[in-house]
Amino acid sequence: MALGGGTLLLALALVACTGVQATPRSPPSNVPATVRLPSPQASAVAPATVRRKKDRSRGVYGAIEPGGLALSVRGLIPRVYVPNNDDRSVSVIDPRTYRVVRTLSVGSEPQHITPSWDLRHLYVGNVYGDSVSDIDPRTRRIRRTIPVPDPYNLYLTPDGHMAIDVAEGRDTLYFFDPATWRAQGSLAIPYRGPDHLDFSPRGRFLLLSTEYAGIVVRVGLHPRRILGVTRVGGSAVDVKVSPDGRVFFVANQERGGVSVIDPRRMREIGFIPTGAGAHGFAMARDGRHLYVANRLAGSISVIDTATRRVVRTWDVGLSPDMLQVSADGSELWASDRFDASVSVIDTATGRLRHVIPVGGHPHGLTFFPQPGRFSIGHNGVYR
Repeated sequence: MALGGGTLLLALALVACTGVQATPRSPPSNVPATVRLPSPQASAVAPATVRRKKDRSRGVYGAIEPGGLALSVRGLIPRVYVPNNDDRSVSVIDPRTYRVVRTLSVGSEPQHITPSWDLRHLYVGNVYGDSVSDIDPRTRRIRRTIPVPDPYNLYLTPDGHMAIDVAEGRDTLYFFDPATWRAQGSLAIPYRGPDHLDFSPRGRFLLLSTEYAGIVVRVGLHPRRILGVTRVGGSAVDVKVSPDGRVFFVANQERGGVSVIDPRRMREIGFIPTGAGAHGFAMARDGRHLYVANRLAGSISVIDTATRRVVRTWDVGLSPDMLQVSADGSELWASDRFDASVSVIDTATGRLRHVIPVGGHPHGLTFFPQPGRFSIGHNGVYR
């Protein structure tokens, strides 16, 4: 049974950006707290008013339905931005013609394209360049380069007060004021390869994966400190909170599936097999189904987050890695990590529509703009 365009499901990207493996460390028995979080800014200006009121029956993802574009991005011509690790470049694709219309030069080893919380910037994390390239989504040109250490992944807290740089190579989270990019402190993670994260519904804490240690870490933000850990083994990658906020889903590329984590007890309470190299997630426009990119299997799995079961698997070939959903939900866009291309998949049938050549080792692409009140970062995660 196929899922219609309005029931669109985002899938995810697979395996780590580096092929380096490391020996996991055992969880310490006593993890100390670190520096306290400064008082929040007086107020964070909401990026814009969405056209439709948030559908609270859909929980965390009530604002991502088709048609819910923020006023701040109204009139923007849609584009897909693809970071090419090997080429120090970003390919800009017109989703109407499925052609690359521009190539931007950026820093060394760009990993993800991250929309800012207020939807006015697109940030390219240049890992080896220790910098972030700031793209203006209206002109599709680079405004400036911002010094940021090892920006493998960037996230924004749901209140918009803080940017979090996940420095995978340094086993550290760095905190910044997203308006000025001034440093606000850091938190060392005592496990190899901090990778992806997601926030609790109110943003009081986050769950962080560690790719090389197979550990999931709960981090409090007020103050900043490690609150708990659980070992899932394998190679933990993308993280997504459930629509009701009660559990988190964590992709595991070595185990070939998705862990279900209870954040209060910090325990794995279930495991959903999907396919070899389960890597990236994307939430469908219905706010219920979750796309999972199985990079080594060359497939996309669709999980019903209510029943926690796979309801569909699409064999799409190539090496789907990171995922994005078109604004109307009719297409799923996937970077093909090992095939220098981007795939476009029909969400009603699961059939491969287009394969678009890009640069070497494409990774965290973003489709912009998309429905949502604000971005919490990564390669385009909206609430």
